[in-house]
Amino acid sequence: MDRILIIEDNKDVNLMLAETLNGEGYQIKSAYTGIEGIMEAKTEEFDLILLDIMLPYKSGDEILKEVRVFSDVPVIIISAKDMVGTKIDLLKLGADDYITKPFDLGEVVARIASNLRRSHKQEKMNNVLKYKDMVLDVNAKSLMVNCKELDLTAKEYLIIDLLMKNKGKVFAKSNIYESIWKEEYLGDDNAIKTHMSNLRNKLNKANSSEEYIETVWGLGYRLYKD
Repeated sequence: MDRILIIEDNKDVNLMLAETLNGEGYQIKSAYTGIEGIMEAKTEEFDLILLDIMLPYKSGDEILKEVRVFSDVPVIIISAKDMVGTKIDLLKLGADDYITKPFDLGEVVARIASNLRRSHKQEKMNNVLKYKDMVLDVNAKSLMVNCKELDLTAKEYLIIDLLMKNKGKVFAKSNIYESIWKEEYLGDDNAIKTHMSNLRNKLNKANSSEEYIETVWGLGYRLYKD
């Protein structure tokens, strides 16, 4: 099920979008300020973001700039600003689409479906992921580090796969557990710590001169920034 983050400060509009998209089978998370929106984008995994421009505390264009540092997730702008120059500027910043308020809900649903299809098609084409001297072959479910293939458990592979597909993004322990174990996270992080430690040991053995996984204290884990 695709996950969509709605960053919109108007509660009625946010709720209307959430209810409509939930009815279309999407899993929805709502944010009502710019700061709340960027925190959600950094700590959780989404397949698409609906982003308003005029937001409290942090504007939509600032959020778009920050998101593009760590993610290629499709971003659709929904804004009352109908100036051609504004649309061009936001598309240049990395927006994938632009919908002007007031909007037709049917058009929003169709634009989301179109952007998700394009995104998923691109993901299928990008079956080899690279980071530093790591090469992850998604089809073969294999990881090469420093020209050596690592013998990973299924959970270790899923962890590195998650991190490499979202370079720079911080994943909380709860996000990792629920994404990989497919169970509700109840606060026991022993399983995550054990698998993360084993994975780091294997990476270190393959190349002890390089750092791969960073602990962001109080938040979670991510790949070290290049």
